[in-house]
Amino acid sequence: MSQAVFGIATTETDAGRIIRALGAAGFSNSEVSVLLPDRSGAHELRHDAGTKLPAGALLGGTVGWLSGVGAVALPGLGPLIAAGPILATLSGAAAGAAVGGLTGALLGYAVPEFEARLYESKLRDGNYLISVHTESVVQQAHAREILADNGASDISQREEAAV
Repeated sequence: MSQAVFGIATTETDAGRIIRALGAAGFSNSEVSVLLPDRSGAHELRHDAGTKLPAGALLGGTVGWLSGVGAVALPGLGPLIAAGPILATLSGAAAGAAVGGLTGALLGYAVPEFEARLYESKLRDGNYLISVHTESVVQQAHAREILADNGASDISQREEAAV
């Protein structure tokens, strides 16, 4: 059963450290997602998975390791940079100009609405949402441990909805 483990990093340094620790622990770049505010100044509603974002400069180069880096803007939340499996979910939300923005997208991961709103609020405040997507119960526990050991807050785990 595929699960997503979520956590919030409050600084770019913490987010980079968490992503590097997940990679060092053997998680593949297709299992790790990060969502962060796009502070580059581009604020139009768009999704561009082929964008030439300065991903190598973000988070000490760690975002470039992740699969599928793109820019997405969500109603009510604004411009974000997304990488990993969460990019596809958010791309669909942006393309359909989904009401509810990130909250609606996270509901697709079976995240309760109160928790999804919490994550959306944390992103709005400039934090980083990191998630790990895996079917292994052992890896799920290891991901939670890595998030906690590296300063993540609001850690949760949810079954991913079947596509």
